[in-house]
Amino acid sequence: MVTNASSPVFTALADPTRRAILELLRQEPRRAGELAARFPVSRPAIAKHVRVLKRAGLIHETRAGTARIYGLDPQRLAVVDHWLAPYRLFWAARLTALKDFVESTPPTHARKPEHGP
Repeated sequence: MVTNASSPVFTALADPTRRAILELLRQEPRRAGELAARFPVSRPAIAKHVRVLKRAGLIHETRAGTARIYGLDPQRLAVVDHWLAPYRLFWAARLTALKDFVESTPPTHARKPEHGP
């Protein structure tokens, strides 16, 4: 499995608009016009983003008459998951160390000073 951070998947995910498109498609497949209507940029701009996502294998296109419907292909996100695995281990070890430290530290019962006579 390719985990090169310069792969088409990482290039596609680098743009916030493309990530937003993927989020919409994660919820359900959507028509091209519906995708374009969700963003404050032109239809041709969204079409370019969709092409990048398609080339990266992150989405697929089906046709229903003249309508183009896009859906998420989550299998390609496995590249990202594989790349993130060492970082998960890194943070899991740090959180375990923090948990151990907190549990081994005796509790302190700080009391607020009383004000008044």
